[in-house]
Order: sequence, then C-alpha cells, then structure tokens
Amino acid sequence: MAAPVDLELKKAFTELQAKVIDTQQKVKLADIQIEQLSKSKKHAHLTDTEIMTLVDETRMYEGVGRMAIASPRSQLSFVLQQTCSWFSLLLRFILQSKGVIHNQLLEKQRIAEEKIKELETSTYGCC
Repeated sequence: MAAPVDLELKKAFTELQAKVIDTQQKVKLADIQIEQLSKSKKHAHLTDTEIMTLVDETRMYEGVGRMAIASPRSQLSFVLQQTCSWFSLLLRFILQSKGVIHNQLLEKQRIAEEKIKELETSTYGCC
C-alpha cells in the first residue's frame, strides 16, 4: 500500500519540479526583457538630450524603416520623449508581472518542499 502512495507523491513532485523550472525560465526571460528595455530607454533619453543641445537650424532626419525623413528638432524630441515614456510603461508592466511570477515560483517551491517532507514521513514513518 505504501508503493502507490510513493508513486503518486513522486509523480506530483516531478510535476511540481517541472512547474518550478518553467517559472524560473519565465523570470529569466523577464530579466532579459527588462535589461533590453532599460538600454533602449537610456539610448532614447541620451539621444534626446544631445538633440536639445543642437541649434534649431541643424538639419535632422528621422529614421522610418529604411529611409530618413527630414524633421524639425521639436518633432524628433517629441518622438524620443514618447518613446521614453512608452519604455517606462513597458518596464513597469514587466516588473509587475515578474513580481507575480516570482511569487508563483516561491509558492511552487514551498509546495515542493511540503511534498518532500510528506514523502519522507511516509517513507520513513517517523514524525
């Protein structure tokens, strides 16, 4: 009778372990996305800062796909500021979802630890 319980616990434990690994991968992916968005936001901010130091008469071009369109400095600055705010919004969203995923990971690890304790107590029959 102990063998079916052991098999059930082992199966449940392996499923939980797979879920923990999947959740860890999601956290790593979120970290990579956060790093990439932070770099892009910093690049847009630095570009906007440099553009603002230039004279208004300076010719500026906005990259659109494979071509460049002549644009006034104010328009380029506005686009870069909108890009920075968009990246900030995305960063907040990803950080929130990373927090949720991290909490799920901790919960799954806690459940896995409980299953291990349950397996040990049923196997060894001690308290």
